Amino acid sequence: MTTRTSISGASATVRRPEHAGLAAVLVAALLCACGASAPSVAPVPEQATPSDATPESVGMVDIAELVPDIALDIRYAGHDNFTGRPVPGYEAPRCYLLRPVAEALREVEMDLRGQGLRLQVFDCYRPARAVREFVRWAADAGDQSTKAAYYPALDKASLVPDYIADRSGHSKGATVDLTLVRCQAAACEALDMGTPFDFFDPRANTDHPGLAPEVRDHRARLRQAMERHGFENYPMEWWHYSFRLEPAPDIFHDVPVR
Repeated sequence: MTTRTSISGASATVRRPEHAGLAAVLVAALLCACGASAPSVAPVPEQATPSDATPESVGMVDIAELVPDIALDIRYAGHDNFTGRPVPGYEAPRCYLLRPVAEALREVEMDLRGQGLRLQVFDCYRPARAVREFVRWAADAGDQSTKAAYYPALDKASLVPDYIADRSGHSKGATVDLTLVRCQAAACEALDMGTPFDFFDPRANTDHPGLAPEVRDHRARLRQAMERHGFENYPMEWWHYSFRLEPAPDIFHDVPVR
């Protein structure tokens, strides 16, 4: 599944990393329909969840252990998100990441503090059950309660798969959603990024051509800070960054955030 998005005024094809599993299924189906032999595609496994499992038991660390005063605004643990309610799997507003990812994010935060800036984190590790809830929500045409705030120009059904996928890189523990805030004394104010977090619209494309100069500068500062420490942006969403781990994680976890 690909989408066309504008990057620096030019049209480019972008594939969201977490769409790989769904894309493989569709390719196989198309090949069968045409009478061709489908390639052998090994599905990416979803981690079984023992009843006593914790994020720590699968190799993740709470970012607050590394940066105790990092600014967290974990949206899916409350009502301020596109579903309008707390999302299954988020039992606490905490940010878990694989340790190398958390350590890299700490370095980003420390660099920014020298510039009078800080990170504000919206989401980190995302349980697979939360991803399934997003897909169920997208299929519920009768629930349009958050349309004005999150997808005013799009039909809800069109959000899958370009904005909402059946598998998310967040469930691997190596992806984070965040923004920048400027701090003076004890007060911090979010920088203008042009759209809110999780705004399903082309204006959320990181390099959308219609951005005001100040917004373009703010997005560029975030991207430069993240790229300096090994993170890569998803061009359709200015807030979405994945860490380039070698080897890349290949398990989608479904351990609740507690």
